[in-house]
Amino acid sequence: MKKLLTTLLLLALTTFAQAAEKPLAQMTMTDITGKTYNVTGTEQGLKIEGLEGKVIFLEFFGHNCPPCLASIPHLIDLQKKHQDKLAIVSIEVQGYNQKQVTSFAKEKGMNYIVVSEETASQLVSYIQQRAQWRGSIPFLVAMDTNGDVQFVQAGMLPESSLEELFTQLSKPKAAAKK
Repeated sequence: MKKLLTTLLLLALTTFAQAAEKPLAQMTMTDITGKTYNVTGTEQGLKIEGLEGKVIFLEFFGHNCPPCLASIPHLIDLQKKHQDKLAIVSIEVQGYNQKQVTSFAKEKGMNYIVVSEETASQLVSYIQQRAQWRGSIPFLVAMDTNGDVQFVQAGMLPESSLEELFTQLSKPKAAAKK
């Protein structure tokens, strides 16, 4: 009986480990410069090809949302300050198409990755399901350097809070105790 239980436990652990390795979803998004990013949903967050090792602020915003518009200068400043360690990805979700988002981002001087929902609809749906997001904007999903979600926020954060969040997420993880 003990051998049977041990075998079943090992089988369950192996199955769980294999399931954890499998991606939850495969998606793409294309930014306003035409660059396409492969995005993989993981158990703890997202892996965005090309952004590995960076803190990621994934923000859902709208072109006609006053708090979203007010946060753009903060995001521009943060991206300038931390360009090698921070990737800001903003997805416009109020209906602008790729051409309109491109024009909007240029007008606002957005120096970070900007995407229209039109080219990231699978990712938007995925976040709606995983984060229980109901469409309030701005909506921020902050991930550490491993792509693990560490913070989710509906509503605007002041620049000082975004800076502190970046600082916390960019700290190396303490080595696991043995």
